[in-house]
Amino acid sequence: MGEQKKISEIKEELQAAEETMLPAFISEYGNDSRLGVQKLLQQARRRLEKLEQERDRIEKLRVYEKQYEKTGYVCGVDEVGRGPLAGPVVAGAVILPKDCRILYINDSKKLSGKKREELYEVIMEQALAVGIGMVSPARIDEINILQATYEAMRQAIQNLSLTPDILLNDAVTIPQVSIPQVPIIKGDAKSISIGAASIIAKVTRDRLMVEYDKIMPEYGFARNKGYGSGEHIQAIQTFGPSPIHRQTFIKNIERQ
Repeated sequence: MGEQKKISEIKEELQAAEETMLPAFISEYGNDSRLGVQKLLQQARRRLEKLEQERDRIEKLRVYEKQYEKTGYVCGVDEVGRGPLAGPVVAGAVILPKDCRILYINDSKKLSGKKREELYEVIMEQALAVGIGMVSPARIDEINILQATYEAMRQAIQNLSLTPDILLNDAVTIPQVSIPQVPIIKGDAKSISIGAASIIAKVTRDRLMVEYDKIMPEYGFARNKGYGSGEHIQAIQTFGPSPIHRQTFIKNIERQ
């Protein structure tokens, strides 16, 4: 019988193990009676259990996609940036493959910035088509935020490389769109396609606000993403509005 591996080595092995390798890890060390190894096995089993729960959650997120898959290309549509005082409103449109099961997709607001960035890359790699629409602060002031949101969504759909056969939208029915639409309340937490669209829109907008921060650091755009934090409102009062502020949103903020 060969020399037993050190517990520290087994621990490193578990830390490096991808989720698909967990069953083999549990099988390999299942008969090791050392307390330290048993604790590591418990960790591995917990990870596996969480993974199964996440797979179940993703299956539930595919209910609408499965319901409409015979229609053809199912496209999720969502927007981000209705509420900020600065920056554009951004929409995402995503067509995922029929068998797509990207784990951890959710309403982008429920994910950490790091997780959103990771998922953005996976979605961009696996999606059949991704479209992004963006409407400027000046246009928001001109036509109002609701109409600007619809315009961004129409742009996102038009910017897809494939034509969708049905749209799953987060809560709204988009005017002037001939494709059949299914509005789903809280859709970004109920549909994998809408969740993916919300992640694409959020990461795109956040990255843009970080770039604006480099040009206009006094407003803290990298931190607040244009939303009305105390620090941001103070900056508007001190420095006045920037070229990317929505005038209709800040008209009641008086300069000091």
